[in-house]
Amino acid sequence: MALFTRRDRPPAELIANMSAGERVVSWADGPNGEVVLATPKGLWWPSSDGGAEPHRLIGWQYIDKAVWRDNVLTVIEADVVDDLLLIERAPISLELSVPRDLPPTVRKRVDANVVRTDVLPITGGAARFVARRIPGQDGLVWWARLEPGTRDDEAVRSAVAMRIAELRASAAVQV
Repeated sequence: MALFTRRDRPPAELIANMSAGERVVSWADGPNGEVVLATPKGLWWPSSDGGAEPHRLIGWQYIDKAVWRDNVLTVIEADVVDDLLLIERAPISLELSVPRDLPPTVRKRVDANVVRTDVLPITGGAARFVARRIPGQDGLVWWARLEPGTRDDEAVRSAVAMRIAELRASAAVQV
């Protein structure tokens, strides 16, 4: 019986690409040698463009949704427009041949990142307002995702900005 066994480690070349002080908290293998890494900063996802960088970092604050189903991890990332609106990208998926503990780690990190979410009416429709943590920074950021049927125009953006200012002021009072 072996008391001390070697723990699997992610490929050294991937760890070498991370910033100093960043550490792997979980990782998984894909079927064709792809590797997904989770760190305190975010999810290192294999690049699909075949560029110079084999992986790109998706910060936890930008992951709107993550689903683990039938050995496939699907992530929906959002871009932030004008430090105001979240615009979802197309989902990205990867079959995980050796998932290890990556799926529950991703779920835990995504859930911990979202502090508060409210769907509120605004001029021209409604928006989901989300308070999120940014890894390595104090405080919260507020962004909004427009609900279906709400058009993105100047009046709507102004209404979103005003509602975010109200939510920030309200959160500051509660602290």
